[in-house]
Amino acid sequence: MAGGLGAYLPATIVATVKPSVPPHQPLAERLRPRQLSEVIGQQHVLGPGMPLRLAFESGRPHSCILWGPPGVGKTTIARLMADAFDAQFISISAVLGGVKDIRDAVERAQSAREGLMQQRTIVFVDEVHRFNKSQQDAFLPHVESGLFTFIGATTENPSFEVNSALLSRAAVYVLQPLSADDLKQIVALAQAQQALPAIENEALERLVSYADGDARRLLNTLETLEMAAAQEGLAQITDAWLLKVLGERMRRYDKGGEQFYDTISALHKSVRGSDPDAALYWLVRMLDGGADPRYLARRIVRMAWEDVGLADPRALQIANEAAQTYERLGSPEGELALAQAVIYLAVAPKSNAGYKAYNAARAFVKQDATRPVPLHLRNAPTKLMKQLDYGKGYRYAHDEEGGFAAGASYLPEGMAPPGFYQPVERGLEIKIAQKLADLRARNAAAQEPSPAPAAPASAAPDPSPD
Repeated sequence: MAGGLGAYLPATIVATVKPSVPPHQPLAERLRPRQLSEVIGQQHVLGPGMPLRLAFESGRPHSCILWGPPGVGKTTIARLMADAFDAQFISISAVLGGVKDIRDAVERAQSAREGLMQQRTIVFVDEVHRFNKSQQDAFLPHVESGLFTFIGATTENPSFEVNSALLSRAAVYVLQPLSADDLKQIVALAQAQQALPAIENEALERLVSYADGDARRLLNTLETLEMAAAQEGLAQITDAWLLKVLGERMRRYDKGGEQFYDTISALHKSVRGSDPDAALYWLVRMLDGGADPRYLARRIVRMAWEDVGLADPRALQIANEAAQTYERLGSPEGELALAQAVIYLAVAPKSNAGYKAYNAARAFVKQDATRPVPLHLRNAPTKLMKQLDYGKGYRYAHDEEGGFAAGASYLPEGMAPPGFYQPVERGLEIKIAQKLADLRARNAAAQEPSPAPAAPASAAPDPSPD
């Protein structure tokens, strides 16, 4: 597609492409945005009127945490912020750095503030979640005093991985994976720099699919293609040539493409069909093709809940523990746990009763009116609520025979028992069904009217003659 990518290169970006950039520089450096308008993607925070854009335009930097997957522009945005505020930019890698690097950053920030130029400082911490609590705490007094502006980048949920004290002093901006159109803009930029020849549609779609929202992965791939195409004097990058240059990895790993989803579907259906060999085959096919084991772990947990359910609660436990084991061991060791979880799920008794019950309840609530909570089920923490009969008549099940308040109702008034959950006759759900049947029988017995008391003997009528 010789001219097709022009649609992905806005005029504002065309105007900023600098042919004078030395061609020997890495492609990522040649395409690095020099100003905010050149950033591709993240318009939900960088677009006009959006929070991070307003922060740039305010002229006053503030501490923040950029949370998002790899290759979405976290470092680039931090550097642009330093340029926009004419601030000294200090970068620390939490993977390699430590308290000494933090101390050095503090000294450099003090020197910049006390120097003739009185320059601001932005301290950027990449992978901030890898710093421990004490290392993160080391930033607090300097962020509070305004010595420097703190910017952290993380691929992990900051609610769990960043100290609450530091988190409370920093705005959190959530960055998203780049869209297919965003990635095509990057390819168009590379072509505008004359780094790549024309690319046919099939090859472009494969590149975008492989990048999977990660601009860094795309740029590294484009750099490989740039060198290979230059050596061969190629006029156009075709899909066949792309596969030849990049090898088996790209051909077999079609993340986001039809083959990828067909394969995960085959894995799921093999587990549901109780075929451990087929399930294991499809799992290994995906691992061998480069699928993210964490994605597979999530799908395995989903299979356990959807297709095994309460017929064998151990399957749910094993699926969760396999996912945790992979997080601890990584590849390839952790993949064994995923494999054994798949085998267990395949041979476990199957039930989708819980899955069907949930869907039935969702459908019912969606079309039903909003029914009030019965008074006896409401909490009564205040005197007024007690006066209004909140909680009146509620029976505490633990105080009743067998821990069950026979005849008590927990549905809204006037709502018939919907029967969402129907256990199957497999695995543990056989016993669950028996338990529910017993409880329903006790409810029915408790709701039957009591028989009338017998009349006193003196008032009994004389027996009629035969």
